[in-house]
Amino acid sequence: MIRSDIKALSAYHVPDSAGMIKLDAMENPFTLREDLRRQWLDVLADVEINRYPDADMAELRGKIAAHAGVDTDQVLLGNGSDEIIQMILLSVCTGACVVPSPTFVMYDLISHWLKRPVATVPLSADFQLDADQFLQVCAREKAEVAFLACPNNPTGNLWPEATVQKIAEGFDGLLVIDEAYGPFSERSHTHLLAKNVMILRTFSKLGWAGLRLGYLIGEAEQVAHLNKVRMPYNINALTQASASFLLDHFNIFEQQAANIRAERERVMAGLSCMGGVETFPSQTNFVLLRVADADTVFEQLKQRGILIKNMNSARGLLANCLRITIGASSENDAVLTALEEILI
Repeated sequence: MIRSDIKALSAYHVPDSAGMIKLDAMENPFTLREDLRRQWLDVLADVEINRYPDADMAELRGKIAAHAGVDTDQVLLGNGSDEIIQMILLSVCTGACVVPSPTFVMYDLISHWLKRPVATVPLSADFQLDADQFLQVCAREKAEVAFLACPNNPTGNLWPEATVQKIAEGFDGLLVIDEAYGPFSERSHTHLLAKNVMILRTFSKLGWAGLRLGYLIGEAEQVAHLNKVRMPYNINALTQASASFLLDHFNIFEQQAANIRAERERVMAGLSCMGGVETFPSQTNFVLLRVADADTVFEQLKQRGILIKNMNSARGLLANCLRITIGASSENDAVLTALEEILI
């Protein structure tokens, strides 16, 4: 019945955050303005939920394409970027998937679900990626697909453009550049788009996490092939209507991203003044730091009603590391104050 390797897995765990300051999941802390919320609800009221959603999603794909500066037929939509990762791994020829380590866990997890071998390339102690080593592993493993999270999760850093470009130009398989944290980063990689290079993005980090909408940009021919394994009606009618409406007000979310970037720098400055804290450069909406005893600090923050992400269980380069999402100003103040008390 159930495969033995599936039985051996643990389900993806989402901790209970009820009543806590939630800084563990890289969410935008800002809610919709009340006037915008009322307009959005009016849009939703007109959605015919008794009918299947628009299967082709041409209007929404067109808006996203215009936003990204590409053609509509270059855009593929998914129920979050996770579903698109699954589509890619379903479609690419049999062969290894190569990823840096540490990086976003879903590349490895979905590959294992689909019985695709995974080879990892360890980052350096300061979380840098060696392009030559990455390409050597791709060649050795006869890799057909590789993922680069730019910026990287959970480390937060953005690898130099020369590193990403060298891999893009030197890899014969499909390279997916994951820009989930692009709104908080100094650059994008659309200039590297090619037959074997695609860009993966999501709206989740920008404030639409509850909509579960991600998109892939690539050459039209390749996108058309991936579309063949997309589940019918994968983007529900309410999400389509919501995203179309919110794209018309995208400047609001760009301003929120700017506020988060400014808060990130303030939090980094506050952390750098604390003894016993090592911080790492970030171009995301979170900060990675290392302390002497991550498990104890994590639990003491929970006791104070603050939930962050404890990365210590991963060990290796992430030993005694904690990941803190950048929240609203008051939330960031709370976590800084709590850490000062804990680390005295």
